[in-house]
Amino acid sequence: MKSLTELYRIGIGPSSSHTMGPRKAAEMFVARTHNVAAFETTLYGSLAATGRGHLTDKTILDVLQPVAPTTIVWHPEIVLPFHTNGMKFRALSDNKEIISEWTVYSIGGGALAEEDGSATDTPDVYQLNSITEIMQWCKTKGYAFWEYVEECEGSKIWEYLAQVWQTMKSAVERGLDQEGVLPGPLHLRRKAATYNIKAKGYQDNLRNRGLVFSYALAVSEENASGGMIVTAPTCGSCGVLPAVLYHLQKSKDFSDTRICRALATAGLFGNAAKHNASISGAEVGCQGEVGVACAMAAAAANQLFGGSTTQIEYAAEMGLEHHLGMTCDPVCGMVQIPCIERNAMAAVRALDANIYSTFSDGQHSVSFDKVVEVMKQTGHDIPSLYKETSEGGLAKEYGM
Repeated sequence: MKSLTELYRIGIGPSSSHTMGPRKAAEMFVARTHNVAAFETTLYGSLAATGRGHLTDKTILDVLQPVAPTTIVWHPEIVLPFHTNGMKFRALSDNKEIISEWTVYSIGGGALAEEDGSATDTPDVYQLNSITEIMQWCKTKGYAFWEYVEECEGSKIWEYLAQVWQTMKSAVERGLDQEGVLPGPLHLRRKAATYNIKAKGYQDNLRNRGLVFSYALAVSEENASGGMIVTAPTCGSCGVLPAVLYHLQKSKDFSDTRICRALATAGLFGNAAKHNASISGAEVGCQGEVGVACAMAAAAANQLFGGSTTQIEYAAEMGLEHHLGMTCDPVCGMVQIPCIERNAMAAVRALDANIYSTFSDGQHSVSFDKVVEVMKQTGHDIPSLYKETSEGGLAKEYGM
């Protein structure tokens, strides 16, 4: 598995696979080409189907256009064999001859892969690739999940996770201060500030739920407006984990050190899902985005409350299991409806999974790894209409 720096990416929304990935690919292509008269970028499958709503063309043009005139070609009807988020970059000479050509795929969470499946990012740093293996290692050593992260990544990971946490907190706080309408044709009003104020008028459980809603809405609305966020594991699901951690730190006074350790544990579960299945909505539906985010948040919360490795794994398993089959059907191809609301609901579901697991001894029948395996198969069985193409589900019924 890759470093957590490849899972938790700090960047601009609204989409890790449709915005962050293509921008990074464009930057890499520019760096490797010289004496270019023009660029041509062809987008395929889901990347083309919902690219305009996700600002894919804008983010590519922002990189290529200053170097040379750039044309974007859209082919939503063509799905390349390796992954539905395919793109081809061409550098052209003055007489329109191809100088260089590169086909690359945005596979989720801002990560890229070549046609042969090889990743374009950093090498693997984790020798163990499943939660079951990692749990056994922890049991043998007497370690916690976050200690395995430090064992593999070294102490430098804490500086990066501290930066991740500061970015997450800033996104929550910026989002709570913002009001008005989100960009795009849906004219969707921001709700975070309103939910936050209303929540404070209630007592105990209702107040806490309302606050968690507001924190998740805040980050997701910042993402939808092109703000700075952290993929956790994606842009579309970036509100779940920050909402849970922000709420627990505010209400229970957990230190930044303990929050960063919880981020490390959450990252292991996100990494396992990414490595063994997918976190791309275009490949496996929203179960791979919001479902995995819920699992990560549940694991983080359970660790903060002193859960054992088996209880933490159980909380994460529930967080993902109960999102199995969730489709990705963004209205108008934008990360707004139903995405923002799903982040809020998944955040409180993560806290519920933590509580349920805390009442148990951690023993249960279905492992997190098994649910990841089922998620992958379920994702492959879901028709493409429901995998970030905006051709089915809510996107079809309520599209404009």
